[in-house]
Amino acid sequence: MADAPQTYDVVIIGGGPGGYNAAIRAGQLGLKVACVEMRSTLGGTCLNVGCMPSKALLHASELYEAAGKDFAGIGIEVKPKLNLPQMHKAKDDSVEALTKGIEFLFKKNKVDWLKGRGRIAGQGKVEVEAADGSKTTYDAKNIIIATGSEPTPLPGVAFEEGKVIDSTGALFLPKVPKHMIVIGAGVIGLELGSVWRRLGAEVTVVEYLDKVGAGMDAEVATAFQRGLAKQGMTFRMGTKVTGAKSVKDGVELTVEPAAGGAAETIKGDVVLVAIGRRPYTEGLGLETVGVTPDQRGFVGHDHFKTSAPGVWVIGDVTHGPMLAHKAEEDAVAAVELIAGKPGHVDYDLVPSVIYTTPEVAWVGKTEEQLKAAGVAYKKGKFPFAANSRAKINHESDGFVKVLADATTDKLLGVHIYGPQAGELISEASMTMAFGGSSEDIARTCHPHPTRSEAVRQAAMGVDGWTMQA
Repeated sequence: MADAPQTYDVVIIGGGPGGYNAAIRAGQLGLKVACVEMRSTLGGTCLNVGCMPSKALLHASELYEAAGKDFAGIGIEVKPKLNLPQMHKAKDDSVEALTKGIEFLFKKNKVDWLKGRGRIAGQGKVEVEAADGSKTTYDAKNIIIATGSEPTPLPGVAFEEGKVIDSTGALFLPKVPKHMIVIGAGVIGLELGSVWRRLGAEVTVVEYLDKVGAGMDAEVATAFQRGLAKQGMTFRMGTKVTGAKSVKDGVELTVEPAAGGAAETIKGDVVLVAIGRRPYTEGLGLETVGVTPDQRGFVGHDHFKTSAPGVWVIGDVTHGPMLAHKAEEDAVAAVELIAGKPGHVDYDLVPSVIYTTPEVAWVGKTEEQLKAAGVAYKKGKFPFAANSRAKINHESDGFVKVLADATTDKLLGVHIYGPQAGELISEASMTMAFGGSSEDIARTCHPHPTRSEAVRQAAMGVDGWTMQA
């Protein structure tokens, strides 16, 4: 007679950044925990076909372009040759090492990996369907939904392998396209478009809105788009895609002005659809516990608790920024609440980063948001062209902008377009987490020469005493 399935304190459905961090934290807190993952590897979209492999290609393509365009100017004579299969292999090797690392952390923290597709099968029940079709039901005092998201399809533009692709397809192209058309000027489209442009593709970005990087400060967005255009990217802003036709040597897109106007056709050999992501709840069994997603597919919550007792939700499948690090914060807060500890996430302090070259990063409020809310603010701004380290490294494009309350000087938002912006933004996040002011940054000694001095100089500018520009 087969042993009865185990009972767990927590069963997590989904092994991405939200799910695996929830599992590890639960293990640390002494809870009996299992994580259900249907992929053959842990890490979810982020580690397998998202954040990590895209960063590998971004890094490799940056080095390739620098070797061809910039090295000679600093006295290094080389003639780089692209070996795309090896570039893909290096990417895949890195991803494999990271996913194996999650397996190690599961063992270290006594987390059971239930391999298969998970679904809720009623109150306190999780059914796992293995690859061979067999099904096992587990008892769970708490269930955490961490199923993440999937690429949003575009009506009228059907996916076709090798021609009309999503972000996953863009990570595995076997050759450099002659002309890639990117639909969507958000994080994913701009990052992957920049990869293939650096490797030799002509890249055209088609965007429905009138500015890139939805949610980005307008002044930064303008400079960012100008910088990408200077690098060779072509933009068709305020443009709507109405259809796609596959032809022998590529894809013909039908586009028209978003505000109305005559239609036209543009042709590329590869079209990347990158208009965003949507929550993944297919076959999750939410109806068995009376949970209904909203019209956009998100599962609502009150401090991570759904409307069903003992059922929790974190990450992309619920509201808030669809970012891996946001999912991690949700994970820790939810598990600590389950364990009887306080758990909280301040979504105003979740930074955003676009890993192009230069990078863009921001946290807190934009100027537009402050104006709309009627908040009186002061601004400090400092260009990387005046930063010693950036100038020496030939990476002087961009600037730092610091926004602070006009009366209290409390830091309200920091926006960076420039080298290593994703690393520099954490100083702003930490300062804001402690309720700090722009003066707190301005009066703190920063090492010289570093790019971080640009953040300090911008903070000085809030009170009008920028010293190096």
